[in-house]
Parts: sequence; structure tokens; C-alpha cells
Amino acid sequence: MVRVEAMLGLEWSSALEAPNPAEIALTPADARRSWVNRAPEHEVLTMYRSVRDAEDAPAPWWLRALDRGRLRSRAEGHAVEDAVSELLSSRPGWVFVPWVDLGEVGYWEYVPSESGVYGPATPTTVQFTDSHRGFVHLVPAHRGAGRPEAIDFTVDDLRAQIEDIELIA
Repeated sequence: MVRVEAMLGLEWSSALEAPNPAEIALTPADARRSWVNRAPEHEVLTMYRSVRDAEDAPAPWWLRALDRGRLRSRAEGHAVEDAVSELLSSRPGWVFVPWVDLGEVGYWEYVPSESGVYGPATPTTVQFTDSHRGFVHLVPAHRGAGRPEAIDFTVDDLRAQIEDIELIA
């Protein structure tokens, strides 16, 4: 007897993968090469829901937010990423880190915060999230085991407090 199993999870993994470019992505926009970022939005959402209903479905934060009704469109999510990128890429010390789990967008880290007062530290990071309607998490620099609580931010909060964040780091 031959048993055939659905390959939806494998198809979804392929939809998330981006072609390997010669250069490293310096912003989230540079990394938007996968099918989920280019295909018709309704097809992406339909496929995501099918996979999510059957198994674990890694996905970009904006797709999870779109699925939950927290965003009206993929473009709205990309606009959040672009606004953060515009702010942080223009400031010294901020670097975009594109190496994350499958489906995730990446995050920004403030490199000067890696050298804490008492030795090396995990740097201050700015991450994208679907867990609240501001879509930005600030994770302060920290040392040792564990991880500090992420602070819920909006792009406007980040813009208003960026100088203080850099001073604290």
C-alpha cells in the first residue's frame, strides 16, 4: 500500500525562501524577494491559513498581523518596516540583521550597546512584532542568562525616544 501525504508544509517553506543575493540585505526592503512578498496578497493569505490550520507555519510578522486583522494589507506592514529603516539606517551604530528564523523579517541592533559597562552584552534591538498594534518591540541591551522583557513601541515612539535609547545603551 502506498501512502501519499500532503506537501503543503514543504510548499510553504519554499514560499518563504528568498533567492540568495550576492549582497547582504541592509534593510527589510532589501530582503523582500520571497514569494510571500511578491505574490498576490490574497493567495499568500489563503496559503498561510491552509498551512497554519494543518501545522506550524512560520511567517513574517506582517502576515500574522494581517491574518489577525491587525493590518489592512501587506503594504501597510512594509510601510512600518520602511519607516523604522529610514530612521535607524540614518543613525550611526544601527545595523540591520537579516539572519533570523525562516519567515522572519530580521531586526535592528545598536552595535555600541554590545560593550556594556561590565563587559560584553547582548545589544539593544528593535524587532517587528504582531503582538500589539504598534508593531515594534524594543529589547534593551542586557548581560547574562535570560532575556529582558520587550517594550511595546510604535514607530512614532521610537522616533521620539531614539536619542534617549542610544544614550542608555
